[in-house]
Amino acid sequence: MMRSELNELAAFAMVARERSFTRAAAKLGVSQSALSHTIRGLEQRLELRLLARTTKSVAPTAAGAALLKDLSPALEQIAAALDGARSLGRGPAGRLRIVMSRSAAVMVLLPRLAAFAEAYPDIVLDIVTVTGPVDLVAGEFDAGIQLGEYIQKDMIAVRLTPELRLAVVGSPGYFWSRSIPQKPTDLNDHRCIALRLPGGPSRWEFEHGGKPVTVSVSGPLIIDDTHLVIEAAVAGVGLGLAYEEQVAEHIAEGRLVRVLEDWTPPIPGFFLYYPSRQLQPAALSALVNALWHPQR
Repeated sequence: MMRSELNELAAFAMVARERSFTRAAAKLGVSQSALSHTIRGLEQRLELRLLARTTKSVAPTAAGAALLKDLSPALEQIAAALDGARSLGRGPAGRLRIVMSRSAAVMVLLPRLAAFAEAYPDIVLDIVTVTGPVDLVAGEFDAGIQLGEYIQKDMIAVRLTPELRLAVVGSPGYFWSRSIPQKPTDLNDHRCIALRLPGGPSRWEFEHGGKPVTVSVSGPLIIDDTHLVIEAAVAGVGLGLAYEEQVAEHIAEGRLVRVLEDWTPPIPGFFLYYPSRQLQPAALSALVNALWHPQR
């Protein structure tokens, strides 16, 4: 294929995807008039109308849509090959927008962050912390870290941790004048610190002997961060729910007391997930390899 023909096809694909000569020209770094001339020349040689143009919009014709469907994989393979060739002379680079909870950031990312930054100095991780599931595509994120149960089925997911367990905890001072709950429904008589999730404060889920139990807890405090839940529990505000790993040191040193341990079964661990697509940025591949461990 001649270079001019490849450039024409790449220009057509950009306009068809963007549905705008203005945006396509900006991304290609050419003028709108030059881009229009290129598309007209391609259409004349093919003797096909590829784009339907109005004063307000641009859209592929039936022939244009068919060409784009067949053309896109080839252009992606060419781009991947060029990117692979360039990477021989330099390491992965670029900005990655990653979304996760603060708990995931502290438990999964931070322990490996220094080594990752040292190994890949040209990658910038743009981290956004939220509570609850996130639509990666709508939020324009490259990837996310989330509990397995909340990841959409059409995503590629890579396990980062083993299964996790939750722990219900309270301070010794809180229990001085209160009984130890023996079953989840006993929580109705306790002050509980709720974690705010999309749609409202979370309900606490338990299981014993294969039988699930869900309790709508109540108390003096609703927070959107698990670490603040732990600090409030240590301060004696009420009972909190957090990951075992987060409260293990507090329990070992006597700052927190764990209750209802037999009622908290394992839950899916954290996964790194991203949209299924043929082209995966080299920077994202580097992050996956850095966080994934075959024994986890």
